[in-house]
Amino acid sequence: MANRAVLLVFLVVAGYFVVVMNGSGGALTLSSSKLIHRYSDEAKALWVSRNGNVDVKWPKKNSLEYLELLVRNDLMKKKKRRQNMKLVNHYDLLFPSRGSQTLFFGNDLAWLHYTWIDIGTPNVSFMVALDAGSDLLWVPCDCINCAPFSATYYNNTMLDKDLSEYNPSLSNTSKNLPCSHHLCKLGTNCKGPKEPCPYIVDYNSENTSTSGFLVEDKLHLASASNHATKNHVQASVILGCGRIQSGSYLDGAAPDGVMGLGLGDISVPSLLAKAGLIQNSFSICFDENDSGRILFGDEVFATQQSTPFLPFAGKSDDYFVGLEHYCVGSFCLKLTQFQALVDSGTSFTYLPTEVYEKIVFEFDKQVNATRIHLQDSPFEYCYNASSQELHSIPSMRLMFATNRSYPIHNPLLTDSENQVKI
Repeated sequence: MANRAVLLVFLVVAGYFVVVMNGSGGALTLSSSKLIHRYSDEAKALWVSRNGNVDVKWPKKNSLEYLELLVRNDLMKKKKRRQNMKLVNHYDLLFPSRGSQTLFFGNDLAWLHYTWIDIGTPNVSFMVALDAGSDLLWVPCDCINCAPFSATYYNNTMLDKDLSEYNPSLSNTSKNLPCSHHLCKLGTNCKGPKEPCPYIVDYNSENTSTSGFLVEDKLHLASASNHATKNHVQASVILGCGRIQSGSYLDGAAPDGVMGLGLGDISVPSLLAKAGLIQNSFSICFDENDSGRILFGDEVFATQQSTPFLPFAGKSDDYFVGLEHYCVGSFCLKLTQFQALVDSGTSFTYLPTEVYEKIVFEFDKQVNATRIHLQDSPFEYCYNASSQELHSIPSMRLMFATNRSYPIHNPLLTDSENQVKI
């Protein structure tokens, strides 16, 4: 057994010293080591000189047996490294167990994009709004002030079942997040370190907030990995038990909760990546009919285009991109450079005032249609256009800092009641 141990030694090291003289005449002693391949003729000669004949099989260099031996040891090394690092399974892609499809209900549910997720044991379904502009996943829970759960209240035929309320005491895998936890931001407000961690999130929408306490529970996912296709995964996540909602959350927006997708440590993508389940990445893809997919992880395609996120002055967990130009038709406007926040929880694109004024001036100049004014409407540029006139609507493009072009496929909203294009 002692002789066989040589096969597990990666390198034979022969030590020696080198003496170098510096400019002032002093000697600098440097220690160094000579690296010898474990199965080289030199290593074999050293073994023989120290131990006599080699009584273990020493394959000839570059022979099939030699190469097979290297492969076996590489695999053993890889297996041991994974054991030492205690790595969990790594998935290329994960998505909610009920499917990756996103839902869009237009004005009925505040122009937000939603998906169904399952939480807890036994699992309960929630239709959460997808929000890249915040971090916390929260659902209505032990409600004091929450939106209605009845599907009929929202007057949308696509919403075919009632919404849910989370009850931590009914989930076998739920546990309160203590105030001592490093992700508890309001821990200083607690009376003791073991108390449930309170949370309050104020959103940019006027008077809109959620508050309650934090819990840890299981989020049910499915894999889209080459390693474990359609395998079910239960991931531990931190979520808010939203007891009190206000503002737009009581008026049709995100009535069943929000999944924050921001850069903060408490967001679902960050927690999945920290657990080693996925790369720290996610994607939301939309079709022209407003349907889409949400995927956690990364699967790079050769044709995939990208633009880098920019650092923001001061601390921010939001996503910012740099825009160089805004193009209307074939004309790209000068001095329209700005940084933009990417936020899936905001319905429309908002521009700096000076940029907006240049864009709408150029757009209005190129549109061959009659502009009209709609009373009590927030939209300034509305047109009464025939189907023939619509063909002359100028295209619009965003030009990013990396010279990537993003075409706006359909820059118009249709008011079907008044036959107006916005």
